[in-house]
Amino acid sequence: MKKIILSTFVLLVYSTISWGQNTLNSNTDLNTKVSELLSKMTTEEKIGQMTQITVTIFEKKGKPGVFDMVKLNEAIQNYHIGSILNVPNPGAQTIKQWNEVQTIISNESNKTRLKIPILYGIDAIHGSSYTAGATLFPQQIGIAATFNTAIAKKGAEISAYETRASSIPWVFSPDLDLPRNPSWSRMWESFGEDAYLASQMGISFVEGFQGTDIGSKYNVASCMKHFIGYGSTTSGKDRTPSIIPERILRQYDLTIYQAAIQAGAKSVMISSGEINGTPVHASKYLITDVLKNELGFKGVVVTDWQDIVYLHTRHKVAETNRDAVRISVNAGIDMSMVPKDYSFYDILLDLVAAGEVPMSRIDDAVFRILKMKFELNLFQNTVANLKDYPKFGSKEFIDVAYNAAAESITLLKNINAVLPLNKSDKILVTGPTANSMKYLNGGWSYNWQGENSDKYAADKFTILEALQNKVGKENVLYTKGADLSTENDEELQKAVDMANEASKIILCLGEKNYTETPGDISDLYLSASQIKLALALAKLNKPIVLVLNEGRPRLINNFEDKMNAVIQCYLPGNEGGRALVDILYGDVNPSGKLPYNYPRYPNSLEKYNRKYTESLSDDEQNDDAKYEKSYSPQFEFGTGLSYTTFSYSNLKFDKSEISNTDTLTITVDVKNTGNRSGKEAVLLYLSDNYASITPEVKVLKRFEKINLEPNESKTITFVLNQKDLQFVNNDLKWISEKGTFKVQISNLTKEFLLKL
Repeated sequence: MKKIILSTFVLLVYSTISWGQNTLNSNTDLNTKVSELLSKMTTEEKIGQMTQITVTIFEKKGKPGVFDMVKLNEAIQNYHIGSILNVPNPGAQTIKQWNEVQTIISNESNKTRLKIPILYGIDAIHGSSYTAGATLFPQQIGIAATFNTAIAKKGAEISAYETRASSIPWVFSPDLDLPRNPSWSRMWESFGEDAYLASQMGISFVEGFQGTDIGSKYNVASCMKHFIGYGSTTSGKDRTPSIIPERILRQYDLTIYQAAIQAGAKSVMISSGEINGTPVHASKYLITDVLKNELGFKGVVVTDWQDIVYLHTRHKVAETNRDAVRISVNAGIDMSMVPKDYSFYDILLDLVAAGEVPMSRIDDAVFRILKMKFELNLFQNTVANLKDYPKFGSKEFIDVAYNAAAESITLLKNINAVLPLNKSDKILVTGPTANSMKYLNGGWSYNWQGENSDKYAADKFTILEALQNKVGKENVLYTKGADLSTENDEELQKAVDMANEASKIILCLGEKNYTETPGDISDLYLSASQIKLALALAKLNKPIVLVLNEGRPRLINNFEDKMNAVIQCYLPGNEGGRALVDILYGDVNPSGKLPYNYPRYPNSLEKYNRKYTESLSDDEQNDDAKYEKSYSPQFEFGTGLSYTTFSYSNLKFDKSEISNTDTLTITVDVKNTGNRSGKEAVLLYLSDNYASITPEVKVLKRFEKINLEPNESKTITFVLNQKDLQFVNNDLKWISEKGTFKVQISNLTKEFLLKL
C-alpha cells in the first residue's frame, strides 16, 4: 500500500495551465461552460460532487499526517467526491505542507475522467487560522468592537491572501449569526447583538475575501454561516432549539444575510439548530423558498458537520439516515459535510434511482458547485506557487492585525484616570489569563479548540511578556493567582503578598479557549476561583485594572465596583498582548466600543434595542411597592472610553418633514476637546416614537469611525433612507407608518416627521 508523508518534499505537479489572472467575463459564457460539463457527467459523478469529506479520514491508521493513497484514490476515483475540508493531523500546516497536501489531491483528481478539481474548504475564522505562521486577527466580536469597516475588509483581504498561499480557495466565514443569549458559546464568532452592525461588517468581510475578481490567486470564496437563527437558542447552549417568530427572523436575522448576498457571497452554511421545532437542514421553506427564491441566492448551500445524519440521530425528524438525506436534499442542500464516510453518496444514489429525489434537484446542486469551481479558476490550477506570496506573515500584515486589536480593545471604566499607567510604577500582574496565547486567540486557532496557540505562537507576546518587554522585568511582578476553574488558596495568598510590593495591580481574568458545544456553560458568572482572587486583592486598597479576555460577557457584578479600571479585550489575536499594553501605558488611545450589552445579572439579559416595557423608569411604576430597576446592564452597547474627550454639537437635518420617497440627510459636529489625538466611533440611533408593532427604545442605523487631533472638529454626514424607517408587520411585510422619529447621536437628540 503506497503512502505519502505530508511533511516531506513532494514533487509539485501542476495542472496544465498556469493560474489565470482573468476570470470569465461573461456570466453567459460561464453558465454555458457549466452546463456543458454537467451534461457529460454520470449520476454517480454528480452525487460525488455533492459529497464533502474531512481530510483526516485519508490518513494512514495510527499515522497522523500520513496520506493513505488507497483511501484517497477510493474517495476521488470511486466516489467522485467534490470537496474536502479540515486540517490534517496534528494541526496547523505550514504553507509548504499545505502545498504538498493540495498537490497530492490535485494530482489524484487530474486522473479522473472529467478532471473536475476538488474544492477545498477551511475554517479560516480570524485569519488563515489553520496555517502555521499566518497572521491572526481579533476574533469577529473584536472586529465588531472597532466599528471600523475598513479594518474588517483589510483583515479579510489578508486572510484571503494567506489562505490562498495555503492553496485553499474557500473559507467558512463570515459568521453572520445574531446571538440573543450572551452565554452562547459562539458569541465571539459573531459581530454582536446588532443586526445593522453585523450586516455592515459582513459586507466588509465578503468584499475583503472575494475582491473584485474571485478567480484571482489572492482571493477566496466566502461562506456565510449559519443560516439562520443559530445564535438564538433559548437555553444559551450550542445546537439547541430556538423559538423565533418569523416576523422577528425577517426584521433582524434575515437582513444580515440579505446584505451579504447582495455583496456577492458565493456560499452559505446551514444552521445546526432548529427554529420553532423544524431543523433548518430540513426546512425547504427557509432554504429554497426564502434563501434561494426570495433572496435570489445563486451560490452553494453546504451543511454543517454531520448535520444531515443528525436529523435522524439528534433532531428525530427522520426515522432513518435515508429519510434524512431525502429530506435535506429536497429542502435545498447542495453539498453535504458528511464528513467521515460515503453514506450520503450511497443513499442519495439510491434515492435518485427510486425517484425520491428528482434529477432536477441534483442538477441544480451540482450546477452551483461547478460554477463556483469555475469562478475560482480551479480548472486552471488548485495549487499555489509560493513565490507569489512574499507578504505571507509579513510585518506589513502583522501591523494591520496589531491595529485591529488596538482599535477593538474597549475601555469600559477608568476611575480617577488610573489609566494610562506610569512606566516607572511597579506593577503586579496576576490572573489565569495573563501568560498564555490560548486566551488571546480562543478557539479556531491552529486547531478546533485552540489548544495549541502557545506552541504555534511561541514568538508572540502574552500579556505578561508584553508588559515585561514594555517596562522591564524588574518593574513587573507576576504570579498566576488563580486557576480558571480550580481554587488554590496558596496561590491566591502568594498574589496578595506580592501585591504589597506593587503600586498597582493588573488583574487578568476571563475564560478558557473553546468553541461550539465544548464551550457550553451553565453559569454566566466568572468562575468562583477568579472572583475569589479579585475580592482578595480588592481588600488591599490598591488600584486594580481589570483586564478581561473572554469570548462572551461573563458576569462581574460581585466585584466590578471594587475595580478602578475595566478593559474588555475580547479575543484580540496574536498581537493582542502588545496592543493591550500599549493602551495600558497610553502609547495607544483606546477607541473600541461594546458590540453588545454587558449584562449585570443572569436573569436580566435585555438587549440595547429593547422594548419600552423592558426598561420602565421609576416614575412609571406604582407607588404602593418597591420595584427593582428593570433595565440595568453592567455596561451598555456602544460603551467605550478614551483618554481624550469628545463633544458633539449642531445636530441638523436637511428637512424636518419627509415623505415616503425622501431620504434624510443628517449632520453633526464632533470635536476633540482633550489634549491628545483619539479615534471615535460616531453612532447614530433611530427611535420610532409610536408604531402598530411596539417600537424599540432605539436602534443603530449608521456609524462612522473618525480620528481627531486635539481641538480638531469634523462634520459627519449620514443619510437615512426609507428602509431605515420600516419594520416588519404581522403580515410579514416591510412597512413604515406616519409619525415622529427621533435621532440620537451621543447626548444629542432631534425629531423629524414622516408624512405618508
